[in-house]
This record gives sequence, structure tokens and C-alpha cells, in this order.
Amino acid sequence: MTPVSSGHPLWEAKNLKRALHAAGVALWTWTVETDVFAMDEQGFNLWGLSVAPEVTFEDLSSHIHPADRDRVRAAFTATRALVGAYEIDFRILLGHNIRWVSARGLGNDEGLHEGQMSGVFLDVTGRKQAEEGHELLAGEMSHRVKNLLAIATGLTQLTSRSATSVKDMAKELTDRLTALGRAHDLVRPLPGHQGRAALLGDLIAVLLAPYDDRGAFSGRIRVGVPRMGIGENAATALALVIHELATNSLKYGALSVAAGLLDISGTSSDKEVTIMWTERGGPSVAPPGGNGYGSELLRRSVVGQLGGAIETDWSEGGVLIKLSMDPTLLAS
Repeated sequence: MTPVSSGHPLWEAKNLKRALHAAGVALWTWTVETDVFAMDEQGFNLWGLSVAPEVTFEDLSSHIHPADRDRVRAAFTATRALVGAYEIDFRILLGHNIRWVSARGLGNDEGLHEGQMSGVFLDVTGRKQAEEGHELLAGEMSHRVKNLLAIATGLTQLTSRSATSVKDMAKELTDRLTALGRAHDLVRPLPGHQGRAALLGDLIAVLLAPYDDRGAFSGRIRVGVPRMGIGENAATALALVIHELATNSLKYGALSVAAGLLDISGTSSDKEVTIMWTERGGPSVAPPGGNGYGSELLRRSVVGQLGGAIETDWSEGGVLIKLSMDPTLLAS
């Protein structure tokens, strides 16, 4: 067989195909009049379909996420009126998994040849997941900053009720903010898995210490939970939960007023650990509308990381929150 030179079209086509495969690029053509798609093997793999000579738009549409189907159909139809390059990102379903696909081509009939439009499909799942993660992180950071400002305001008001002089108030407020800083360190894991976390009661007491009054209402926060160790992984999630509940109480609940009381009790068994967060003597609080970052943070921490559940009773006497958690996950 005669060797093929590096400048030969066949050699170039083979290397182009390898390059496209390495880059995860899938090729497609769309026959506009018949609505038929043809794809290369990479395209069928991307869509999770068996290789066939052709597929219809409806065949592909059945794999598109229901929330994106109408948008994708309208976008493909509109591409003929677009000038220049276009890009459409959408989700497809592969069993229980979701994959993000980007379809790219040329509009305004610039890419139309013999009744067919051509383009590429790209798997952009990793990029989309990273974007979603960044959006969630940005939202959480914004939520945390707002919470810290609200806490500083609340602690200032709390300290002013018991301080007898400006000097005393400055010292007490500084002590509280310092304690808050120590408590805040508990909401992030230590690098390199440095040791194990403290006892459950000690963890809660440290987190809530900055919120207790030092005047006439000293001791209005009571902690009586089972004596048990908490693993370093669970400590971060549980600290986030306690920190979020305390923030909400200082902003809206029992800790926002001088006569408010907070009681944290609990029970444990081989199958479940329960913590009851009970607020009394605070202002009347209505259930919040919708799910903000605080609610999402609580749900992800308790349900997602601690294998439990959250139940909230918005009674007139004060909010009652029940946290149920898996003891095995608490110990990890």
C-alpha cells in the first residue's frame, strides 16, 4: 500500500476526526424541510442513543429536559433568521442524570447548503455545574455577610441593655464579637482533618455563648442535650445549622427581645438523634414566604449531610424546631 503523505486530504481528514473526537465535538446536519437530523458517532454517544442513519427532531426532543423543549424548538426555528453564529445551551436526560449540551452553528441561511444546516454539539455539563456552584456560593456569601451585619447590630442592642457605662458596653461588645469569631471558626472544617470535634453540648454552648445576656436575663439560653461526641465532618454541618437558627432568633425571634428564652434539649437512640429548639417570650413570628438561602442552607445541612429532617411549628408562643439526625453521620 502506498503511504499517505501528511499533505494528503485523507490524512488530514483522519487527523481532523481524531481532533474533533479528542475535543468532544459532535457533528450534526439538519434537513430543514424534513426535520431530520444526522449525527456522527460522537453525537449519538452524547445523546445516549444507538447509532442510526438518521433521527428526527422529535426523537431528540424526547430526550430534552421538559423545561427546555419548547425553548430549543423555537431557538432552532429562529436560527434561520439570525445573522452570524449562534449558540443554544439546554439540558438532556439520560436516565436519572442530566447532561448540558451546547448546539452551535451559523444562522440566517449562511450555514444552509442543499437544504441542510450543519453545526456541532458540545457537552458543557462541567461548565454549567461550575457556574451553578459559583452562583450558589455567591448567594451564600452574600447571605452570610448580611447575617453577620445583622448579628453585629443585634449584639450591640443586646449589650446596651445590660451595660452600665460606655466603657462596660465597649468591653462586653468586644468580648461578644470575639466569642462570635471563635464560634464562626466552627462553621468551617479544619485543614488536614485536624482532630475530632467536641461534645454535642459543648459545641452548641460555644456557638450560642455570644447571644446570652449578662444582666438581669443572664442564663436565658439553656442547653440540655445528650452527652455524645460529634465527628469533625458533622461538626461543620451542625455548626452551620445552629449558627443560622441563632441568627434568625436574634433578628426575628426570642433573642431579639430582653424577655425572650431559648431552650435546646434533645434525645438519642441507636437510630436517631433529636434536638428540640424551643423559643418562648419573643415577638409573634409568621412562617417565611418562599425558600431563601437560609432555608436552603438548613435543608442541605440537616437533610443532605446529616441524613435527617427538619420540622417547624410556628405557634403563637414561639417557634419550635425539631431536628432529627442520623447518629452514624453525626459521629463521622
